[in-house]
Amino acid sequence: MSTDLFYLLLGAGLNLLVAVLIVRFVYYPVTQDKIYVFTFLAFNTVIYFVMGLLTSAELSIGVGFGLFAIFSVLRYRTDEMPIREMTYLFIVIALPVMNSVLMSNTNITRLLIANGMIVALLYALEKEWGFHFSGSRIITYDRVDLITPANQGKLLADLRERTGLAVERVDVRKINFLNDTVDMTIYYDKPRAPKKNPALVPANEGVQL
Repeated sequence: MSTDLFYLLLGAGLNLLVAVLIVRFVYYPVTQDKIYVFTFLAFNTVIYFVMGLLTSAELSIGVGFGLFAIFSVLRYRTDEMPIREMTYLFIVIALPVMNSVLMSNTNITRLLIANGMIVALLYALEKEWGFHFSGSRIITYDRVDLITPANQGKLLADLRERTGLAVERVDVRKINFLNDTVDMTIYYDKPRAPKKNPALVPANEGVQL
């Protein structure tokens, strides 16, 4: 086996391994969506061999940018893809371009470091490590007596019990002493909602605010 063929197959194996790690152990556990798994892995593998069979690194980079241009055109010619899936598709296309260039220069150490950092970053982002997500709603509240600073704890407890949300703080917008009501914005912890299968969502279902 020639050296070039050995590095081509080695790079293909490493590239596919990283793609499987990303798709199977980072993307899929969160979304539980099998629709794009085939697309991600097929794109990743084919692009790597296209890039790997080009002997010139400069030519490989040029073809890589050409693939991104074609991908951009196809993006607007096909059905709408969610932003998360668009991001993953961009990543699985960028990986073989990067890996083929690094493997052509036998920079295996850099290849392993770069791929490891990408996988680690995606895993951390999907686990929401270091990030705090919150939501907000504008409500009309009927307990004017609880909006004083001394009753802040009681106010939050009452809002949590009534709304079922993990309310953290409120901003008072308007007080109506005639009706004993308060217009306020509540801020609460917003857990990640499970992804719905579009085929199972009724056509007349609206967005709940």
